[in-house]
Parts: sequence; structure tokens; C-alpha cells
Amino acid sequence: MRPHLLAVAAAGVAGALLWWLRRTDRLHRSGERRRREAEAVRAGQLSLAEVDALSWQEFERYVAGLCRRDGCRDVVVTGGSGDLGADVTATLPDGRRLVIQCKHYAPHRYVPSGDMQKFLGTAWLHHRADVAVFTATCPFGKAALALAAEHRIVAVHRDLLGLWNTGTPLTALLGLGGAGQGGAAHRRRWRETYGRG
Repeated sequence: MRPHLLAVAAAGVAGALLWWLRRTDRLHRSGERRRREAEAVRAGQLSLAEVDALSWQEFERYVAGLCRRDGCRDVVVTGGSGDLGADVTATLPDGRRLVIQCKHYAPHRYVPSGDMQKFLGTAWLHHRADVAVFTATCPFGKAALALAAEHRIVAVHRDLLGLWNTGTPLTALLGLGGAGQGGAAHRRRWRETYGRG
């Protein structure tokens, strides 16, 4: 066989292989995107009772799914030992770096100020957050909430988590800052529900 025919045949095989690889990559990316979208939709369909039934690892993935649903990019679940307070990191749709601490506590508990202090100590300096969010399946103690407000940490307590879960975008919650935990009637209902005085 002539050398130039071998070169043409080799180029044809290389072209076909390149086409196949690109097509496979596009199909894989498309499938991955559909899987992430389905996960985000599923995350938005959980009731708070279902959220309470999650493990702490599942809760971190759930929060990551809510971030994806709301248009965040580069969402990474980093939780576990050695995470230095960042359970989820992402890029908000406007390009700001988002760092989230997740606490999956029983609804009758409160997030203590010590947990907020630990997150405060790493969110800005170590993780270089533009936006720091502390989300929990329970309310925040008064001291923890005061620390969050003083140091620009968005405290997403149980009620705000419920709003986020049912479709309110994270960007809408950022302006609230988690300040306050409902009016007197709401706090009374919460105490009656969870038996706390």
C-alpha cells in the first residue's frame, strides 16, 4: 500500500476517533447536567420533616442541591473532618464566593454561639468568602444570632431554610441576614410545638 494512502486512512481514523470522543463527552456532560438538575429539583421538594430525617452528610448535599437550583456554579461539598467550617463552597450567579456552614441539629435545639464563633473564625480569612452563610435545621441562640449580625454572616435558621426549600432563591435570603426568628406569635407556636420555654 502507498504511504500517502496510509496517511489518509490514519487521518480518517483519527478524525473518526476525535468525533466519537467529543460526542461521548457531550453526552456525558448533558447526562451529568440532567442528573444535577434532577437532584436540584428533588432538593426543592423535601419537607422539613424529610430534611430532619437526613444524615448530616445528606443535609450538606441537600444544601448544595439548593445552591445549584438557584444558579450557583462550582458547587462543592467539602464537609467532614478538617473542613475548617466550610461544608459547601460555590460561586453565586453574580460571581461572589459563597461559603456555607451546615448544622443538622434536632429542631428543638439552638445553634450555640460557639458554633458561630468557629465559623466566623474561618469564613472570611481562611476561605476568603465574599458571602458567608450559616444554615441550620433549628433556630440560632441569641448570642449566635448577634454574632452573625455583627459580622455579616447570613444566618439561615429553620424558618428561612423552609423558605429556601420551597423555592425562595438564596439571593433573596441574603438580604435578610437571618435577623430575627419571626414575631412573638411565631416564637410562641415554635415553643408549643417543640416544648421549649
